Amino acid sequence: MTVNQLIEKAMVKAQGAQASLGKSESTGVSFENDKLKAVKSSQGTGMSVKVIVDGKIGTSHTTDRDDVDGVVERALEAAEFGSPAHFDFPGPQRGTEVRVCDDEVHPVTKEEMVSIGEEMISLVKDYNPDILLGAGAIKGVATSQFANSAGTGYSTETTNFAVWVDGQLVRGTDLLWAGHGFGWKKREIDHVEIAQKAIALFKMAENIAPVTSGDMPVIFTPEGMKVLLLALTLGVDGKNVVLGSSPLAGKLGKKIAHDSFTITDNPLIDYAGNSGMYDGEGVAHQVTPLVEDGILKNFLYDLDTAGRAGAKTTGNGVGCSPTNLVIKEGDTAYEDMVKHTREGLIVHDVLGLGQGNPMSGEFSVNLHLGYKIENGEIVGRVKDVMLAGNTYDALKNIAAIGDTAEWAGGSLLTPPIQIGKLSVVAK
Repeated sequence: MTVNQLIEKAMVKAQGAQASLGKSESTGVSFENDKLKAVKSSQGTGMSVKVIVDGKIGTSHTTDRDDVDGVVERALEAAEFGSPAHFDFPGPQRGTEVRVCDDEVHPVTKEEMVSIGEEMISLVKDYNPDILLGAGAIKGVATSQFANSAGTGYSTETTNFAVWVDGQLVRGTDLLWAGHGFGWKKREIDHVEIAQKAIALFKMAENIAPVTSGDMPVIFTPEGMKVLLLALTLGVDGKNVVLGSSPLAGKLGKKIAHDSFTITDNPLIDYAGNSGMYDGEGVAHQVTPLVEDGILKNFLYDLDTAGRAGAKTTGNGVGCSPTNLVIKEGDTAYEDMVKHTREGLIVHDVLGLGQGNPMSGEFSVNLHLGYKIENGEIVGRVKDVMLAGNTYDALKNIAAIGDTAEWAGGSLLTPPIQIGKLSVVAK
C-alpha cells in the first residue's frame, strides 16, 4: 500500500485528500539506582487520512497498515460532522534541504549504549558516590511517506539519538535531584560532557543558601528559559490568535520585549530536534521571525488557522506549534552576569510550569533547581522558593543576554537571559 493508493480510494467520494504512512524503530537502554534496568527495542507503524467532503474536514488514524479501506471510510464518515475547511490542500513546493538523517546512528549497538551509560554513572560516582543515579541512551529511525490530491508528495527518513544522566542525593531530610541530557537527530553527542554538566549542577548545590522574599534579578539558564517561553509560544500560536485568546492578537509590528530580544522559529537547522523540509501538511518549512529587536513580527499558522485568519500558513502544521526556537545571542558573558549581581537567583528547573494563567503571561512556579548569587558569586542551592511574574513584563525588563547560546533539549537554542527583577517568595 502506498499513500497515492490511499488518495485514490479517498477521492472516490472526497473533493480533496491527504495521506501519510509512517514506520519507526527504536532501541534504548536505561539505568536505575546505579544498575542497568532495561534494554528495549520497539517498532511502530501509522497510517493517516484527511479528507475534505462538501467543505468539511474528516480525519482518521490507525496503527494497522492493513486497514486501508477502514481508515479511508472512517475519514469520510467523520467529514459528515467535521469542521468547515478554510483551506485547500497545497500543491507541490520545493522545500529547503536540511539534514535530518545521520548514517552514524544506524550502527550504534546496544552494547555501545550500555557502555555510554556505565561511563556517565562512573564519572558522576567519582565526584560523589552517594548520588543514586539513573542514565540512558536511545536511538531511533523513522521513515514516512506523504501525498495529497493536489500533487504534493515526498518521503523522508529521520534518525534520533539521545543521552542522559540524572540522580538524587539524600542528606538527612534534604533531597537534591539534578541531571543533564541532550538529544537530536545526529549521533554526535559527547556523553562525557553530559556527565560533567550534571556534576557541575551537583557541585553548585553542595551548600544550601537562605533566601529572603523580595524582588531581585534572576538569571535563566538555557534549560530554565522554558519558564519565559511557555506564554510566548502560546501567544504566537495562530489558533489562539484566531480565537482571540492570545494577548498578542492585534500587536503585530508593536514592541512587546526589550530591544535586545530576538527569537526565530527555524526548522531548517541541520539535525535539530524538529527540523525537516516539510510540515505535516505538505507545506515547505520556512524560517519565521517571531520577535525582532523587541518587535512582534509574525504568528505561527497551519493551513486551517491561516485560512481563518486570512493569512498564509507559516509551515507550522498541524497545530501551529513552533519547530526549533532560536534566541539571538547578546554581548554579556554568563560569568559577568553572575559577577555583577549583588543578590539574585539562577533558575535552572522548576515545578508546576503552566500553573497560574500562562495564556496571559502570568507564572507562579516552585524552583526545582535554582541557585543563590551573593556579591557576584554562586553560593549554593535554594530550597522552598517560589518565582512569580509575567512573561511579557519580564521580556521588557531584560538586563542582559548571554553571548553564548546552548541547546536546551534538541529544539531550543538560547543563551542565558537575566531579568532585572522578579518576585521571589521564600517559605
